[in-house]
Amino acid sequence: MAPDTLDTIVTAETPEGILLELRPAGLVARCYAFLIDGLIKLGVIYVLGILAAFAGGVGLGVTLILLFALEWLYPVIFELSRWAATPGKRALGLKVVMDNGLPVTPAASLARNLLRFADFLPLLYGLAVASLLLRRDSKRLGDIAAATLVVYRPRAAAKMAGSDIPPLAPALALAPADQAAIIALAARAPRLTSERLNELAALAAAVSGDAGNSGTQVTRRVLGVAQWFLGRR
Repeated sequence: MAPDTLDTIVTAETPEGILLELRPAGLVARCYAFLIDGLIKLGVIYVLGILAAFAGGVGLGVTLILLFALEWLYPVIFELSRWAATPGKRALGLKVVMDNGLPVTPAASLARNLLRFADFLPLLYGLAVASLLLRRDSKRLGDIAAATLVVYRPRAAAKMAGSDIPPLAPALALAPADQAAIIALAARAPRLTSERLNELAALAAAVSGDAGNSGTQVTRRVLGVAQWFLGRR
């Protein structure tokens, strides 16, 4: 089996030309999210049933309307929120996005949820399960029609804190302007991804005696030189 067949990463390009790597959620994660949302709906239905019993015929009519809204609008409302996910999906670290990685649109959210009746066929979401298992991007029929993806929410990378890095004497003499550049890199470090920080630190690796090398240890040494320039010795 070719290695790329095991890779579930999907690359998407935004209208601005930015490439994004998205990790589609598979069958197991989506089933757990579905069960959590189902339990929440059952709880709401139970409460509505109790209220309807006390309200008589009018209460029954209102309850039926609310049940319809619960079934069809529950996912849409949550997917259009800032979390882009129902409570079940949020609990599993998932969210719904467009194929290009942008936030899901109202039309797309409505379409993907209205087509759940097709995913349900022939019995108990049989077509949805088959589609999730056969497609590399783990899309059900509603996702295909709406051009949406259910993906894992990216986790924030751990930042390298300058206070945790011991000072290191520079391996060569630097002009004041170069010293300022190293200090500026250390100041920006908490706002950079680890990959970008390593890339920038590699350009200045000569100051720590690591010219031509890169990686986390080289980055720590370069930032250690910045600590030295700041007088923390």
